[in-house]
Amino acid sequence: MNALSPRFKAAAAADIRPLRICFPFSGDSIGGSHISVRGLIAHLDRALYRPVIVPEVPGGMIASFFAGQEQMDDPGSKGLFVPGEAFTLKKFARTLTGVLPRARFLRAKGIDIVHVNDGRSSANWALAARLAGARLIWHHRGDPEALGLRFLAPALAHRVLAVSSFALPPAGIWSARNRASVVHSPFDTEISVDRDKARDTLVRELGVTPDTLLLGYFGAFVPRKRPLLFVDMVAQLRSLAGRPVMGVMFGEARLPAMDTALRKRIADKGVADQVRLMGYRTPGPFWIAACDQLVVPAVGEPFGRTLVEAMLVGTPIVAARSGGNVEALEGGIGMLVEPDDAQALVQACAALGADLGGARQMALAAQADARRRFSEAAHCAKVSAIYEQLRRFEA
Repeated sequence: MNALSPRFKAAAAADIRPLRICFPFSGDSIGGSHISVRGLIAHLDRALYRPVIVPEVPGGMIASFFAGQEQMDDPGSKGLFVPGEAFTLKKFARTLTGVLPRARFLRAKGIDIVHVNDGRSSANWALAARLAGARLIWHHRGDPEALGLRFLAPALAHRVLAVSSFALPPAGIWSARNRASVVHSPFDTEISVDRDKARDTLVRELGVTPDTLLLGYFGAFVPRKRPLLFVDMVAQLRSLAGRPVMGVMFGEARLPAMDTALRKRIADKGVADQVRLMGYRTPGPFWIAACDQLVVPAVGEPFGRTLVEAMLVGTPIVAARSGGNVEALEGGIGMLVEPDDAQALVQACAALGADLGGARQMALAAQADARRRFSEAAHCAKVSAIYEQLRRFEA
């Protein structure tokens, strides 16, 4: 990345032109994909790669998140792809209105690779990339049964990157599986949080006694993450060997119906004094470190960021044996339980809470494992190797 680095000199000697890599983003909310891309860009060798961010909303949250990076306006943003909208010919036609302007943009800017990182961006940019003659990387971070991954990626993607083995495209006659690789999401593995200080902060805010067992839920309140099941678990646990229990839920509902359902479940279970809705907060690792355990009841989660962040800050983990949770916690570095089973969650949380020494040893093993497997440098090396493969690819 230093202009005088040995790699730069080697590249110059070989007359290698830096690849122009476009990272388009639809919508204007920040999620794990944006964090991962920012970590990737920070480690890319500028002698070999020149990244450019193309946010759908100029001057918005995403644009601000990538401040300091080269950015260009999305020429096709008038054809907005609205999440959750029923698939209709009108919706399909509206998405297509942006294809030609985006293809012309990619050609005019000399873009070599379009690296899409979410479903909406894939829908908006995949066809444009192929029409422009650019190579397309389809970075999949969601359900392996997603329609785009199953039906569009086989036709349009030069390579598919999946955040876990669970998220790989299903095998079949019409599949991008033979062009897919597992590349785990990157994390700042040097992160360090004073767990005692973080816990004291949370205890004071909650107004609970220091001996309270703090169980944390982190993530959006959406059905896949099972926020209602978390409430059911706390209702069954209530106390542990005379020790009070508090469930703290960090996140927000994406739809009003879920917010209503969550508040109703809390009231119906009579745990308004044991479940607190904390809202969305940053930095996430600080609040994860404040909890005695991270509880991940999510089912079908491709690869949860909060789970790995908990590993890095030393918070013991109880998770559903489902999706990418199994891959992240392989080797017994977290407690995995049957999905959609509140009683199984209760038993695992109780076991960890009763064996503080064992929980600490498990957390330390998870921390060492996460630092080894999930660094930003390791992620960048894997992605850069794929960029180099595509450099030699004749579109």
